[in-house]
Amino acid sequence: MASLDYKSLAAGILEEVGGEENIASASHCATRLRLKLHDEAKANTAAVEQLPGVITVMKAGGQYQVVIGNHVPTVFSELGKITRFGRDDDTSESAARGNLFNRFIDMVSAIFSPILWPLAGAGLFKAFLKMASTFGWVDPANQTFIIMSAAADSLFYFLPMFLAITAARRFKANQFTALAIAGALVYPSIVALGAAAEPVSFAGIPMVMMSYTSSVIPIIVAVWVQGYVERGLMKVLPAAIRSLLTPLLSIAFMVPLTLLTVGPVTIFASQALSGAITALFGFAPWLAGAIMGGLWQVFVLFGMHWGFIPVVTNELATTGHSLLMAPLVPAVMAQAAAMAAVAIRTRSAKRRQVAAPGAFTGFFAGVTEPGIYGVNLPLKKPFYFGIVGGAVGGAIAAIGGSAASTFVFISLLSLPAYTAVGSFATLLIGTATAIIIAFALTFLFGPREQPDDIAGGIVVSPSTEGAGAAATTARSGGTATVLAPVSGAIVPLSNVADKVFASGAMGAGVGIVPEDDRVYAPVSGTLQAVMKTGHAYGIKTDDGVEVLVHIGIDTVQMKGEGFEPAVTRGQRVEAGQLLATMDRGKIAAAGYDATTLMVVTNTKGLTAVVPVAVGHALHGAPALSVEI
Repeated sequence: MASLDYKSLAAGILEEVGGEENIASASHCATRLRLKLHDEAKANTAAVEQLPGVITVMKAGGQYQVVIGNHVPTVFSELGKITRFGRDDDTSESAARGNLFNRFIDMVSAIFSPILWPLAGAGLFKAFLKMASTFGWVDPANQTFIIMSAAADSLFYFLPMFLAITAARRFKANQFTALAIAGALVYPSIVALGAAAEPVSFAGIPMVMMSYTSSVIPIIVAVWVQGYVERGLMKVLPAAIRSLLTPLLSIAFMVPLTLLTVGPVTIFASQALSGAITALFGFAPWLAGAIMGGLWQVFVLFGMHWGFIPVVTNELATTGHSLLMAPLVPAVMAQAAAMAAVAIRTRSAKRRQVAAPGAFTGFFAGVTEPGIYGVNLPLKKPFYFGIVGGAVGGAIAAIGGSAASTFVFISLLSLPAYTAVGSFATLLIGTATAIIIAFALTFLFGPREQPDDIAGGIVVSPSTEGAGAAATTARSGGTATVLAPVSGAIVPLSNVADKVFASGAMGAGVGIVPEDDRVYAPVSGTLQAVMKTGHAYGIKTDDGVEVLVHIGIDTVQMKGEGFEPAVTRGQRVEAGQLLATMDRGKIAAAGYDATTLMVVTNTKGLTAVVPVAVGHALHGAPALSVEI
């Protein structure tokens, strides 16, 4: 299967089922491409089953199911490149789980992931330059310093262009067209229009301008829409001019559309927010401080912070100080403190490599992007705890009447700007409170994560030569044990109510009728597949054993209802670690069988896979014996 041509397989399946016009919808689960066909009679099932990589074909539940195995997400992705289906890996079968905000966070985190290390490096560079300038080690007007500052700041300034590339990959849009759109948003003349006082219009339509430098959401939204525009144009334009006109029309349409819609929505929302919060400072400063301290990083995420800049500027010009800026110190420090807690608590070396410098740049340069997008947002809880700490600290700072006497970037090094107005001691107390709350909550309740690299892959059967010798033997051809993922009655795989699993086509294994709602990892290894519906998990051990845990039969149809994953794809898990929880009541109410299936999907590449559990098993007890 390693040398399988996924592109040819996807094209072959498409052709043999009657083409795209015969497909009503397409999705996939852990092992099967699930198609709903307009007319099953048009599908050449025998030809589909002969395609290299296809195990078998099943027709059940109104679906035409092409069983492929572990590589089905790749085939599904290739299908998306030639059809309107399969555009987002395994997310299509359940358009992502969880509430809307969590889904949004997951999407933003994924888009930032490829540029995380350059972002972290540039942030650390900015922190060092900030310290050098603050302590008088270098003159900010020095030409060498100016050049180095440009090198450190360019990624942040042109961030929309970097995000255009990663967003285009996610949304299946043309990367270079996306770059052109992002380039227009940060083009010097557009930036100048955003700073100009006179009205701006496009083809007679009034346009509200904003600064798109360093922004995040506008380009992500633009590229998302771009993907739909491009796919629509590819369908309607003649083949002879399609390659030329698709990018031309996409750029010509998307740039003004983005400027006419995203900018005004962001500006109006931020102006309304800033006006309301400014009014709150008049009669409930603690509440205004709590909102600013708690939600500032959320405002930054959506680009709404730009609407506060004119208010701050006006405050400084008319009163000589800005009340709005004081709660921002606890806001930024709280997020940095959460990063610091992750750096100490996590057992993932890779996460620590981002969290530690992210905390440093947050504390001393006010640069939170690397840590926010690489640590706090992906892990979610640290971000939430940072919000809590920032809200409490911001309320305290506002109660003391703290204010900035000049415009500064928020960091510990900029604290002298807050000494002239209000109670500086209260600001320090609020900042310290924010740091303590965010750090303590993250340290005590944040995700611990697993080490990136742990010796040993699977639980190995005892050896008279000791555990170390047994582990070595497993890698060189010994016997290993795969544990039961749930407690319950053992069902021979041949007796389960799923023809594909029962036939052994997916590999040798067992079925277990679960007695409780918790599902555990049967081996130690890396999660290669975590279905967003929460019903299936694929783990590959360090020894190359591939184990699939499939909760229930045909439960993909529940679209995630009743399942709660406790892990994520790419994560390292230990044998016995919680994978997920299920709601057996909901599974039964939906009419599905909760029998949990566990198979070794690369059985053919191993010497033997033998079930050893009979009658009843407790989770963590031996279920399969594997000869490697």
